Amino acid sequence: MNGASPIADEHFRDELSNVDKKGKRLWVFPKKPKGDFYNYRTWFSWFLMALMFSGPFLKFEGKPLLLLNVLERKFIVFGMVFWPQDLNLFAILMLSFVLFIVLFTVLFGRVWCGWACPQTIFMEMLFRKIEYFIDGDYMQQKKLANQEWNTEKITKRGIKHTLFWILSFVIANTFLGYIIGIDQLKLLVQDGPLSHLGKFSSLLIFTTVFYFVFAHLRELVCIFICPYGRLQGLMLDKNSMVVAYDFVRGEPRGKIKKEVQADKGDCIDCKLCVQVCPTGIDIRNGTQLECINCTACIDACDEVMVKIEKPKGLIRFASINNITQGTKLGLNLRNGAYTVVLLGLLSVFFYMLITRKQIETTLLRTPGMLYQTQADGKISNLYSIEFVNKTFDELPLELKLVEPKGEIKLIDGADILVHKESVGKTSFFLLRDASEITKIATPVVIEVWSNGKLIETMKSSFNGPVLKQTN
Repeated sequence: MNGASPIADEHFRDELSNVDKKGKRLWVFPKKPKGDFYNYRTWFSWFLMALMFSGPFLKFEGKPLLLLNVLERKFIVFGMVFWPQDLNLFAILMLSFVLFIVLFTVLFGRVWCGWACPQTIFMEMLFRKIEYFIDGDYMQQKKLANQEWNTEKITKRGIKHTLFWILSFVIANTFLGYIIGIDQLKLLVQDGPLSHLGKFSSLLIFTTVFYFVFAHLRELVCIFICPYGRLQGLMLDKNSMVVAYDFVRGEPRGKIKKEVQADKGDCIDCKLCVQVCPTGIDIRNGTQLECINCTACIDACDEVMVKIEKPKGLIRFASINNITQGTKLGLNLRNGAYTVVLLGLLSVFFYMLITRKQIETTLLRTPGMLYQTQADGKISNLYSIEFVNKTFDELPLELKLVEPKGEIKLIDGADILVHKESVGKTSFFLLRDASEITKIATPVVIEVWSNGKLIETMKSSFNGPVLKQTN
C-alpha cells in the first residue's frame, strides 16, 4: 500500500447512514457492545453520572457547590459567587473552554462526544441499557419494530417509554436543581406543584425535551443539532488521534477461506464494526461527521481479531499519518500555537479570579446637579453609591472621606448594611466649607471600610463656586 485511502468511490460522504434515498429516516438498531473499552467507558460514565446527580446536594459552607441560576444571573462555582459584574471573567473562561475544546479535538479527535458528553452518557449508559433489557439485542429490536401491534409489542413499548419518561423526569429535576438550587426544588416537592406553577411548568418542559431527545431524536442530536460535530472537519488534520481503521493492514478485505490468500488484508468484512455503531456508519470508510469516537467498533473488531488469531488494533485510536507513515502523536506549530494562547488565557483568568473583589462599589455624583448651598452656608454635592456584596455574609459598611476636608452625611442617617449576595444602594451629601473651595472641580477620595478592613478606595469630584483664590 502506498498510504492512499483504499476507498476509491467516496459516495458515502454525499449521503447519511440513517436516511434512505427518499429522505426517510432509517432507525438505527446498534448491536449491544462489549469489550474492554466499553467496560472502561461504563465505569467512567457511572462516575460522571454520580457526580452529576449528587451535584445539587453538595454544599460548601452551607451553599451549593455548583449553582447556575441564569434567571437571577447568579452563579456559584466551588463556593465562589459570580454576578453580572463578573462578565469579563465569564467571557475569558468561555474563550478558554472553546480553545481547549479546539486543542483537544486537534490532538485527540471527538473523544469528548463518546466518553464525556451528557447526551452520549445518558443515551448509551441509561436509555439504551433499558432498551436492551426490555426489547433485547439489535435483531430482537428489529423484529419487534416490524411486527404488528400485539400484546407483546404494546406491553414492551408501554413499559419502556414509561421508564424513559420517569428517567427523563429525574434528569430534569437534577438540571432544575442546578438552576434554582436544591432548597428551592425541595420546596416545590413539599408545597406541591400548584404553589409553584412556574417552576413546575419548567420541570415539565425539561422532562418533555429530555424524553423527546433520548426516545426519538437520539443520534440525530450528534449529527444535525450539535455544532461540535460539524466543526470537527475544520479542526482535524492528519496528525489528530481518532478512532480509525488501519486500511494499510486491513485491505483488501475479504472473507476467511480455507486456501491461503497472501494478498488479503486482515479485515474479513464481518461488518460487526457497522452493527455496533450507535450512529450507523462504517468506520472503514474513514473519518466521518457522524463518528463520536465511542470505541464500540474497536471492541467488536478486537474480538474478531482474537478469534482469527490476528493482532488487535485493526481499528484503534490512531492518526492518518500514524497509519500510513508510523508517526507518533506530537506537537507541531499549529498545536503549539493553540497551547500558548490557551495558557495565556488561563493565566489571565486565574489572575483576575485571584484579584477579584468580593465587594464592588460604584460611586456617582448625581447627574444634572452642580452643587447646593445649605442653610449654614456650606456647599454640598449629592452622590449615590452602590455596593455589590458577592459574599455569603451581611456586611456593615462605613464611608471615610480622605480628601478634601469635609463631611459625609447619609441621606437616611442610618448605618449602611449590605445583605449577603445582594446589591445595596444609598445616597449621601458631601459638605464643605465654602471658604475651603479653591477649584470648580475638586478631586474627591472616599474609602469604604467594613469590620475594620479597607474594602475599596473610590474617586470622584466635587463641584462648587470658587470663593477663595490661591496665589
